[in-house]
Amino acid sequence: MTHTPETPNIIQTRNIAKVYKMGTEVIYALKSISIDIKKGEYVAFMGTSGSGKSTLMNIIGCLDTPTAGQYVLNNHDVSNLSENSLADIRNKEIGFIFQNFNLLPRSSALENVAQPLIYAGWSSQDRLEKSYEMLKKVGLAERATHKPNELSGGQRQRVAIARALVNTPSILLADEPTGNLDSKTSHEIMELFAELYSLGHTIIMVTHEDDIANHAKRIVSLRDGLVEKDAINPNFVEPKAALKH
Repeated sequence: MTHTPETPNIIQTRNIAKVYKMGTEVIYALKSISIDIKKGEYVAFMGTSGSGKSTLMNIIGCLDTPTAGQYVLNNHDVSNLSENSLADIRNKEIGFIFQNFNLLPRSSALENVAQPLIYAGWSSQDRLEKSYEMLKKVGLAERATHKPNELSGGQRQRVAIARALVNTPSILLADEPTGNLDSKTSHEIMELFAELYSLGHTIIMVTHEDDIANHAKRIVSLRDGLVEKDAINPNFVEPKAALKH
């Protein structure tokens, strides 16, 4: 997907800092982070443990607020919102994809995908129709009635991706999305991300693995709470395919 200077920013952070106090110790998880991410970009946050990438993801995902600095998401300044307001923004703006899938074990794939639509107030029939459409999109329609323990790791992650997409969020935020998958399944999930990117989705992925980060078009490397490098990935190949399901 081509981005021009006119493409709007979906994320703007200005001098974001996050400080934790643990007893007498003060930990600067983020020192000063200023980044812009445009609508439709595919970005990886890279860094070792302790680099600040998870803290930055939590702030961008409205799971936490910065100690200092400004965060504007889709033209809303969300830097100092209350817990309830943040929850509202999360439900509307962000689709989360986690390493451990976070699926409800007693619910079917279809019911898991429908979960965000319950909070959004959709009727039962509309929820099921929309959720089935999302499962179809990720190639899992035939597994709609299966529970998580009846699915492989890759299928569970596809259910989680369908759930993340169901609310038509502004951003897909993926935290180590292949962390619990073997290399073949990881590749399949990364191919699905490429297809979603080609359809115009904004994807932000957090990973400590170089080969996974290499699937993103832009890589932001963090070290000790600062941006060490922010560059277009020279190995990135624009995907041609769109979802066929």
